[in-house]
Amino acid sequence: MEITFHKYNGAGNDFAILDNRELWFDWNNLELIQKLCDRKFGVGADGILLLQNKDDYAFEMLYANSDGSRGPMCGNGGRCIVAFAEKLGIIDAGEHITFWGPDGEHDAHVNPDKTVAIKMIDVPNITERNNLMFLHTGTDHHIQFVTNLDSFPICAEARKVRDSEPDSAGVNINYVEKYNDNWHVRTYERGVEDETLACGTGATAVAIALYERKKITNTSCAIHMPGGILDISFEKTDAGYENVWLAGSAEFVFTGIISVS
Repeated sequence: MEITFHKYNGAGNDFAILDNRELWFDWNNLELIQKLCDRKFGVGADGILLLQNKDDYAFEMLYANSDGSRGPMCGNGGRCIVAFAEKLGIIDAGEHITFWGPDGEHDAHVNPDKTVAIKMIDVPNITERNNLMFLHTGTDHHIQFVTNLDSFPICAEARKVRDSEPDSAGVNINYVEKYNDNWHVRTYERGVEDETLACGTGATAVAIALYERKKITNTSCAIHMPGGILDISFEKTDAGYENVWLAGSAEFVFTGIISVS
């Protein structure tokens, strides 16, 4: 079987995207998803995205992590699939569209500079678990402020937190430090079980957490991740955080064909 894929990255978060409008891909074949994402024996990706038709929406996005587990939402993946939809001619540059993601509706558009912005879900509650800030921005996130972020052993520390979680398979952990007047973040992602170069839902969670902790006063924030910069904006209301937008680069890398048995 030959599979045509399209490689994209959003601030270093990389994906193999498949045009599945004809429903040819077996979404339940977890071994195949793992093989495609394998960085030595496959395409190499943090996750797989499928673009499919859906009535009343520009398209539907399905998302799986590199281990085959299904992610509730992937912010950078959502931005990359919007860029892919523009490449396919499904949407036009600058057009404001709505697509259906794993967690429901998302508004989106491609900016003139080719960055992509998508609207994230509302965030009504910020709580605490394991003595860390906890919030859901499409995926569950912990936030921890640290010093010496560049050398901080985030994988080892994140796995300790994950081992103590009642539902450890569902939590991403973000480590945050301000230096050079910018907020820097490194993220350990569920489903990848490692650090990724960027995380859209994680950057969103950090920006909201910074405002909640009064570490920033503006309702917009640039989050610096190892793979690039993500821009988050939101509104604070009595109901929580609404009109939450995530924007940044979403770049086409290459199209390829892989043969799988």
